[in-house]
Amino acid sequence: MAADTPQEYYVISVAAELTGMHAQTLRTYDRMGLVTPARTSGGGRRYSRRDITMLQRIQHLSQEEGVNLAGIKTIIELTSQIEELQSQLNHQKEQNDQLRQRLSAGSRRGGELVHVPRSTAVVAWEPAYRRRRDPR
Repeated sequence: MAADTPQEYYVISVAAELTGMHAQTLRTYDRMGLVTPARTSGGGRRYSRRDITMLQRIQHLSQEEGVNLAGIKTIIELTSQIEELQSQLNHQKEQNDQLRQRLSAGSRRGGELVHVPRSTAVVAWEPAYRRRRDPR
């Protein structure tokens, strides 16, 4: 969602109606950490569209798939970890691609790869005389 787009928030009664759940069920899920809505300064719960989607997912897992609340919590936690790891992997892939491009550009300029003992780093090395003549 764009940063300048306002996010919709719902009071607990509207969230309960949208999900077909009782408000007390939503409070229980909040206490269990399944869905943690934003809070007003007075402590009132405010459910985002993402929270509503998560509540609907919980309802599906519980009613349609027969998963108990402990299992649902585990599924949510593992899904969150997978999403975080996927994000980190994508970031690392982007960095890897950038480094490969730089390395490829460096090899066209006459640099070479050298092994650095006891290191996992890859270093592009150029002789000092070349670096002085060819400033980057």
